[in-house]
Amino acid sequence: MSLTEHFRAHRSCTTCPYCGVGCGVSATVKRRGGGETVAVSGDEQHPANFGRLCVKGSALAETLGERGRLLQPRLHGREHDWDSAMDFMARQFARTIAEHGPDSVAFYLSGQLLTEDYYVANKLMKGFIGSGNVDTNSRLCMSSAVAAYKRALGADAVPCCYEDLEVADLVVLVGSNAAWTHPILFQRMQAASTRLVVIDPRASATSEMADLHLAITPGSDAALFNGLLNFLVERDRLDRQFIDLHTEGFDEAIDIARDWSLAKTAAACGIAEQQLLEFFRLFAQTEKTVSFYSQGINQSSSGTDKNNAIINCHLATGRIGRPGAGPFSITGQPNAMGGREVGGLANMLAAHMNFNAGDIDRVGRFWRADSVAQKPGLKAVDLFEAVERGKIKAIWIMATNPAVSMPDAARVASALQKCPLVVVSDCVADTDTARCADLLLPATTWGEKNGTVTNSERRISRQRAFLTPPERRATTGRLSATWPRASAMVINLTTPTRWRFSVSTRPCRDSRTTAAAPSISPHWRKSACASTTVCSPYSGR
Repeated sequence: MSLTEHFRAHRSCTTCPYCGVGCGVSATVKRRGGGETVAVSGDEQHPANFGRLCVKGSALAETLGERGRLLQPRLHGREHDWDSAMDFMARQFARTIAEHGPDSVAFYLSGQLLTEDYYVANKLMKGFIGSGNVDTNSRLCMSSAVAAYKRALGADAVPCCYEDLEVADLVVLVGSNAAWTHPILFQRMQAASTRLVVIDPRASATSEMADLHLAITPGSDAALFNGLLNFLVERDRLDRQFIDLHTEGFDEAIDIARDWSLAKTAAACGIAEQQLLEFFRLFAQTEKTVSFYSQGINQSSSGTDKNNAIINCHLATGRIGRPGAGPFSITGQPNAMGGREVGGLANMLAAHMNFNAGDIDRVGRFWRADSVAQKPGLKAVDLFEAVERGKIKAIWIMATNPAVSMPDAARVASALQKCPLVVVSDCVADTDTARCADLLLPATTWGEKNGTVTNSERRISRQRAFLTPPERRATTGRLSATWPRASAMVINLTTPTRWRFSVSTRPCRDSRTTAAAPSISPHWRKSACASTTVCSPYSGR
């Protein structure tokens, strides 16, 4: 008699769930007998990382255990089946809306969600319930960049791509420790021998490898770039043709910047005039310049103005929309950009559209909804203050932990404890926010989800499920992504005929792939293409 051991391996291409770089990941599931192991490596074909992974991405397989997982809905601390949990949730939301109006409820989303999750949650609140009260934890890190791009360019459209970092002769890193926070992109800069200037009050791993480090006074970024703009005017380093053809308000910007002499700027920034002059000359002389900025700029009470001060220098020199040039805001979360693109912020309606009559009518017709929100909703900080005041009486929190991550976190936790209905969707059973919940809903994790994410350069990538669901799900109810649960809640709220479920597809520029354009419930259609990347909405050229 002989023993035969069966061995199978399956490889899937997906996307890393950590930062906004959106690296492609190859996950190989090996099944031997009754056991299962996962090996993770970089996807060499993915254009974000070409096979490279940072230490976090390389250790992804170590995060796939089930310890601490939430596997069953819990209502007031007791396990329930999905049907009763969703029925309770729908009845409570419906009663709250009937008694207090649609603005008495809110959703708080996360840059960890898939774009499909974002889309459906946004449509449920803004198109069906009729309130703008949908916001996201991306508000804490990216809203300054969003507002600045819209103010300067008319749309939240990042005008750069990763290739620009390699083509550029100069990259100015502002408020970014990219060597730690976005190491794959930093490695691409280094491999291209791009000259690096770091503007950061702190010494960091990034500044140690820079050609020039400006350790400016915290909060003086706007002064620095206003001073740079004035220097460019004084030295006649402007692109007058670009300014005349493609910009407006230039004279007003110059009037403000004119006060910032070299001496005044150096004093405000707390650095030597000679060091500042070295940077100004380098920027003025280098046509292919990318400004690469992150949370040090965005997380500020004047973050939007700081963003615009940077953008103004690129507009004044015409260094935008060209290879190796542009103002490049880098996102922190894996799908903060996807949420921005489908309307996951309270001050956006959907798909980069606003709350004006034309956009409301257009979205309403596309959604086939007659209850589209007419005005922006509450932004993150305002939303939780409204919970504290009792104005928000029911809130659904998805894939985030605001009792820890929000400013004044203890106050947020106290507000949630007083809220009549708190629903939390999470994969983890015990978090600070979960302890405030009336209803806990289990969620799928990376490795169990199918859908799309959008990275910092607006490249859309597939995230593919490759894990076998835990045995317990077969007997207690399958875990779910957010969008099917949002869809189920709609059905429970009213008759299905009021809410249509469909999906359409449109071809991308890359004819090998098909991108889903979900109408409401994005029943996924698998592409015949094995590539992770669906399409790049902007090539940077």
